[in-house]
Amino acid sequence: MNNQNKSAFVATGLMLFALFFGAGNLIFPAGMGQQAGTNIWETMLGFLITGAGLPLLGVIAVGYSGSRDLQELAGRVAKWYGIAFSVALYLAIGPLFATPRTATVSFEIGVMPFLGDNVSDSLKSTALFGFCVFFFACAYWLSVSPGKLVDRIGKILTPVLLIVIAILVITAAISPMGAPQAPTETYQTGAFAKGMIEGYGTMDALASLVFVIIVINAIRDMGVTEYKPMLSLITRAGLVAAGFLALVYIFIGYMGATSVVGIGMQESGAAVLSKSAGHYFGHFGKILLAIIVFLACLSTAVGLITACGEYFERLVPKLSYHKWVIIFTLISFALANVGLSAIIKFSVPVLMLLYPLTVAIIVLAFLHNIFGGKQIVYITTIAGTMPIALLDGWKTAHGMLGGGEDALVMQIDTALKASLPFYSSGLGWVLPAVAGLVIGVVLSKTVAKN
Repeated sequence: MNNQNKSAFVATGLMLFALFFGAGNLIFPAGMGQQAGTNIWETMLGFLITGAGLPLLGVIAVGYSGSRDLQELAGRVAKWYGIAFSVALYLAIGPLFATPRTATVSFEIGVMPFLGDNVSDSLKSTALFGFCVFFFACAYWLSVSPGKLVDRIGKILTPVLLIVIAILVITAAISPMGAPQAPTETYQTGAFAKGMIEGYGTMDALASLVFVIIVINAIRDMGVTEYKPMLSLITRAGLVAAGFLALVYIFIGYMGATSVVGIGMQESGAAVLSKSAGHYFGHFGKILLAIIVFLACLSTAVGLITACGEYFERLVPKLSYHKWVIIFTLISFALANVGLSAIIKFSVPVLMLLYPLTVAIIVLAFLHNIFGGKQIVYITTIAGTMPIALLDGWKTAHGMLGGGEDALVMQIDTALKASLPFYSSGLGWVLPAVAGLVIGVVLSKTVAKN
């Protein structure tokens, strides 16, 4: 690999890391570290699988499949499924949930500490509105020229982001506040599985199927169009991004685990980050954290708006990319002003539905050549995955809306906890998915034989 290609895949990998690294990537490992305590490394292993490993596999899967985009890959199940799944995924990680969350998290962590604890609701709403105007104006400006993302994000924003993060987490690693404490009740048993579920919250496995298209377009703009060199650069860029993700997760998780002695048990990862920054750097810590959060969330917002704009332009070509960017920026701006808690409340059930289906598609992409790419295998695997995924989403929504324990969904939930392996850990879809895969392979061989 010549020096130009090395520079290209490093810059592209750094861009991909910045696109991935946003709101949840800061919040979840910090809060998880506090609660996991002495079980931090077992928990972190699970978190790295879904928070860094799955995004890497998602990036490679699309490149390996040779598909033009997510719709073409998911369309191997059925054409209608490819469109429905892609639209649902893009909207979930785009304007409906993830993009507004980038602005609200940036505001809550980066701006609220400067407003004080006694700020009125009206002042907070006004401040949030003004911040969102500035945040999404920056996101729009960076999104309207997707061909410049590698230069603007990969070569400028990401190095600055990594340097600022390093100042905080390395300081915490060198001078921890104390030893990790005993884990909370939730993390005393099944810490590994709990870490895997927490990794869902980053949304990166979902985003990988979206962001990889930006990477592919960037690589094509560099003049690389053949399959093998393209796959090689995609894989290397994915390894750079996943490697930095894992490294940052470990440091932030460790900082959270060792912070209880110094700042006490906090209600959220945002509070852990804020108080930890204040502990180490005082008032400057608030400024440092504000820079980290703003850069991380802005780069992710840009990636999401860009990806959604490019996909929906192909889906509905009557509207140009520029118009779609405007639409998604405005929708994200409007929903961001609803507030962080409301966004999280409605996003979690959708994530519980989409994640199993996403993992199934990723696995099928890698196994495609082994089972000959037979459509029946795709259909039966998704058919096995879908019922539990729907139930997980339904159950989560029911709980967040304050539903009672005597509801039908809770009765089904109780029955499956007693009969379906891994269900109580949130991974009940795994066995049905494997069963669907096996049934599909058997059916495909039987039909071929007859």
